[in-house]
Amino acid sequence: MNILFVHQNFPAQFKFLAPELVRQGHKVFALTLRPGLGKTLSGVRIISYHPSRSSSDTIHPWIADLETKVIRGEACLRRCLELKDSGLIPDLIIAHHGWGEPMFLKEVWPSSILALYCEFFYNTSGFDYGFDSEFSSKSIESICKLRLKNLNNTLHFDIADAGLSPTQFQANSFPQQFRSKISVIHDGIDTARIKPNPSIKLTLNESLLLTNRDEVITFVNRNLEPYRGFHIFMRTLPKILKDRPTAHVLIVGGDGVSYGAKPNSDLSWKQIFINEVRPHISDSDWDRVHFLGNLPYTTFIGLLQLSTVHIYLTYPFVLSWSLLEAMSAGCSIIASDTEPVREVIEHDRTGLLVDFFDQDALSSEICSLLDNHSKRQQISSNARSYAIDNYDIIKVCLPKQVSWVNSLLS
Repeated sequence: MNILFVHQNFPAQFKFLAPELVRQGHKVFALTLRPGLGKTLSGVRIISYHPSRSSSDTIHPWIADLETKVIRGEACLRRCLELKDSGLIPDLIIAHHGWGEPMFLKEVWPSSILALYCEFFYNTSGFDYGFDSEFSSKSIESICKLRLKNLNNTLHFDIADAGLSPTQFQANSFPQQFRSKISVIHDGIDTARIKPNPSIKLTLNESLLLTNRDEVITFVNRNLEPYRGFHIFMRTLPKILKDRPTAHVLIVGGDGVSYGAKPNSDLSWKQIFINEVRPHISDSDWDRVHFLGNLPYTTFIGLLQLSTVHIYLTYPFVLSWSLLEAMSAGCSIIASDTEPVREVIEHDRTGLLVDFFDQDALSSEICSLLDNHSKRQQISSNARSYAIDNYDIIKVCLPKQVSWVNSLLS
């Protein structure tokens, strides 16, 4: 069969599935905006597309997001018309529609099956919107803008034959009339590669060597921002650093914004919260806080293996791969008691849960868990076992994904 993946940053969520379908004998293609992938990747033929214009400066701000997606959708339309003329007819299209790319592909290939990667549907209650009153207000303008942001989602519902979501929480964010088309199968974690390593060593700034004998607190975001609780974690540091005089805090993440709004300042969220807490932390204590930026993947896994206590916080939003990777690495995890997290963390078994906004409770739990070696061992073992049993890519997720694909093709 001919299978076409569509994702602006391919392989992304399809990094295991696409090569596996090649191994199964299918002809697999990927339409992407990502440069530098070459002509093939793990047997997948790479096809690039390029938007012919940028967004307008004068468009109504409430629909600027939709215009951007239509521009990408049009670019994919033009490229796919060329592919059709060259003889390509996909039996199945698997597309992440979050950037609008597959919006018009049924006009090119009306008989092709279209399956969407359903990452998130925006809601005005019960999810991320309005969750954190410090950084959001439920103004009538913001509600209207959010409704219009979902136009991209709803435009795809009429043409899609099936959907795929990585978690039940994310699937449940979609309206019921489309929810019935969505299968819940996670992207999968390479638990054979991501595993505990008692002999791990990490050198910081070419001078500080850390091992598993050191007390290490880890915190990971793609970008350091409120959606992933960076502000809450930073506000625990004065107490934690004072109470744990030998602990090192390793913070991974960029200075940009992945989700939510940018700060109303020329400063990054990272710098805003550094400025907030720094006056309450001595110079010697601050020397034990290490901002590592975005790490190469191998180094990132080493950081998880080094962790004594790992912190994961999030709004009710898309669940991060990093949490499941931390579980696979055998981290002792303290996480926010929010719905997407409760899907994988059972309190006092696979991790500890605290109220997202209760920074005092978070700092107390961190210090308590650092003092309790046997508790850490118990949580670590349970977390890894849970990751293997439910999210292992080879034994669990990939077979389910392939079965899902086969059901669509048949």
